Amino acid sequence: MSRVNISDLFTNINYGTMAPNRKYALFNNREESVPIGSLNILSAKYESLDYEVVENYVYRDEERKKGYKFVVKKNFARWVTFFWIGLITATIGIIIDLSIEVIAGFKFSHVKKSIDNCGQYNCLWKPYLLLLVFNIVPVFIGSMLVSYVEPVALGSGIPQVKCYLNGVKIPRLVRIKTLFVKVIGVITTVVGGMCGGKEGPMIHAGAVVAAGISQGKSTTFNTDFGAFSYFREDHEKRDFVSGGAAAGVAAAFGSPVGGVLFSLEEGASFWNQGLTWRIFFASMISTFTLNSVLSAYHGHPGELTFWGLLNFGKFVDFALSYTMYELPIFVCMGIIGGLLGALFCHLNYKLTVFRMRYLVNPWKKVLEAIFVCSFTATVGFLLSLWQNSCKPLGLDPTKDPLQLNCNDGEYNSMASLWFQVPEASVRSFFHDPTGSFDSSTLALFAIAYYSLTVWTYGLSVSAGIFIPCLVTGAAWGRLIGNSVQNLFPATDVGRYALIGAASQLGGVVRMTISLTIILIEATGDITFGLPLMITLLTAKWIGDYFTESIYDVHIQLSGIPLMAWDPPSLSSNIYASEVMSHPATVFKSKETVGKIVDTLKKYTYNGFPVVDDVYASETEEGNYKPNGRLRGLILRSQLIVLLKNKVFNEVPAAWDDVTLTTFRQDYPRYSDIESVEILDSERNYTVDLLRFMNPSPYVVQHMASLPRIFRLFRAMGLRHIVVVNDSNEVVGVVTRKDLTRYREWRHRGQIGVEELKISSKI
Repeated sequence: MSRVNISDLFTNINYGTMAPNRKYALFNNREESVPIGSLNILSAKYESLDYEVVENYVYRDEERKKGYKFVVKKNFARWVTFFWIGLITATIGIIIDLSIEVIAGFKFSHVKKSIDNCGQYNCLWKPYLLLLVFNIVPVFIGSMLVSYVEPVALGSGIPQVKCYLNGVKIPRLVRIKTLFVKVIGVITTVVGGMCGGKEGPMIHAGAVVAAGISQGKSTTFNTDFGAFSYFREDHEKRDFVSGGAAAGVAAAFGSPVGGVLFSLEEGASFWNQGLTWRIFFASMISTFTLNSVLSAYHGHPGELTFWGLLNFGKFVDFALSYTMYELPIFVCMGIIGGLLGALFCHLNYKLTVFRMRYLVNPWKKVLEAIFVCSFTATVGFLLSLWQNSCKPLGLDPTKDPLQLNCNDGEYNSMASLWFQVPEASVRSFFHDPTGSFDSSTLALFAIAYYSLTVWTYGLSVSAGIFIPCLVTGAAWGRLIGNSVQNLFPATDVGRYALIGAASQLGGVVRMTISLTIILIEATGDITFGLPLMITLLTAKWIGDYFTESIYDVHIQLSGIPLMAWDPPSLSSNIYASEVMSHPATVFKSKETVGKIVDTLKKYTYNGFPVVDDVYASETEEGNYKPNGRLRGLILRSQLIVLLKNKVFNEVPAAWDDVTLTTFRQDYPRYSDIESVEILDSERNYTVDLLRFMNPSPYVVQHMASLPRIFRLFRAMGLRHIVVVNDSNEVVGVVTRKDLTRYREWRHRGQIGVEELKISSKI
């Protein structure tokens, strides 16, 4: 298990004067030169995905033989696959929603019955203990599954899905076992009363569904259905995962357009018009399926009134109208949300580092989850008792009002907020025209829920952050709305709760256009789009001034080589010769089996240039000499398949059976080189790499700038770029990990590059 060495976590790079193979790092406001090769910033367990299509002889032969009918069949199969992605993702959302509703209803009814039967203040320890049992048992089950069975199911999964769509292979991210743990974990977390939501994990669930359906096989069950074998490539799988993530958003929020924009804004490094249509189709199917089933379940068949797992409820006609004088207030609320979001990210970052250092063992993670669960229940119970917030019955906006510590005919408004699922609390803040929540109740609830959410996010449980942020923001947003209502009595405070919810969520996750559309579709009123957009932009700008988003913070702490949208500013004076890895390990066009096996065992590289001849690669002085002239690029996975199937020049019979299906059979988990059996007599055999290599890989000159290389990687979804000199001789290779060292940040008026160093001792 690796642990972050926090003293070396962030290093600021100044792009001033650059010497060859040197950078200048800013430590304590003074410049010190640091060798470029000494910046060890990435964890070795994360590899890149091969999104580039290898247009070799075998690929062209398949294209020629199958013809246009195969193209039509493949396109039709794509639409069918996206249909099932939307349908199954919605089904999973329905299972999660109904399970939470039934179990939570059972829990709250028994706790309420225990409180009502108590009658005396001194016997309230009985419902308190009952509440602890109802909360601890499901959280214990969910945390055990995450900690011991599938740790990648932790949290919402959005950071991991974002990295996958960016081109990073996250181990076990899209396995069926991960989906099962995710679904059960989300149900247990929400039922356990923790500050987590079920909407974020739906995105991860949709991604797993898309990855599984599109491949036509299951590694978990060791079953191959023989379907969709032509989709077993990284670039095809990426497109389906994009659709699955969008379908998850659509199911969670009833927002098909927001789902498409989420995939576009948050993750996908490649996009085209055809993909847009297919993803929108899957999102629509997901929304319609969930809406139809839930509407029928709640007694409104055919009305389609439950369009998402998060239902904001119906705002009255005048609630979401606004005036010009309110826009500056919304901007100020955006500033508050940005500041609170930046503080949230900073505190959670410190807490996550503590967990990575001291809470490494699974049993410690489970104990922490149980402790936080117990503390959350205790805080809610004590606040309900301590806060004298009794209101007359009939004015309550909650489903099951509690009479905790109140007289007959009254209910406890603070208790009503804690003893219901978080989505119901959001609706209570949005739709309370009678003013059941006074200022002290709102302030205490917002502070407590904010603090508990900071503590909860990152626990070894499956839960999202969308709903906790919406609940917190709606609470302090309604508090501001009460103040405005004191000045302007005709003001409806529900829209201030909505603005506060959007501001808080935007300040934490820093989403803009997709979150704006999600909230517009969730409210069903496009006229309120401008205030939402202004608020979210303000929250993002303020938050970005201080910290990264919560997702980016956790991605960086994980050491995942995520590529930003744009190359670092003022980096055109950094050349490929400074960025590349050299000397390059290359193969001849006809290479011996022994050389291939020894090279694969010695190096962990995943791409090797193929050249005519090989020269000495490095001199004693440390300067490099060029290799032979470039002929193409061969992947490690291709070499292993060739060795495993004995595709040698001396075995002509093996050549006839080699097709693209041969390479797709082991996808996505190819055999390790250690498991490939090669006889001593076969070591002198040769392999003709010209037939299987990519004959036209992406190539840059050694004087190409960092921004040019960065844009090629980002736009084309590349894993390798070969660097050549003026004579087309290989001098090095640039990979994703070489580029992600140069990550620009802009915080507190400064500009630099942050790098993540991973200590091997942790």
